[in-house]
Amino acid sequence: MTNVTKASIIGDVLDNAPETAQFFLEIGMHCLGCPSARSESIEQACAVHQTDADALVAKINAFLAAK
Repeated sequence: MTNVTKASIIGDVLDNAPETAQFFLEIGMHCLGCPSARSESIEQACAVHQTDADALVAKINAFLAAK
């Protein structure tokens, strides 16, 4: 996985790059294994958790680019 967007499904991101879980956990998404998290987009989850989806996507993409 080289480019994550706000429309990316969290489960897909985690399947392709499990080490990105740390970034979801940092913003309070502690239920990454629940069915909702597995099928929600980053944008949907960030709205529920009242966090900035753009900032999360940027952080994940920066991490993946540095690998």
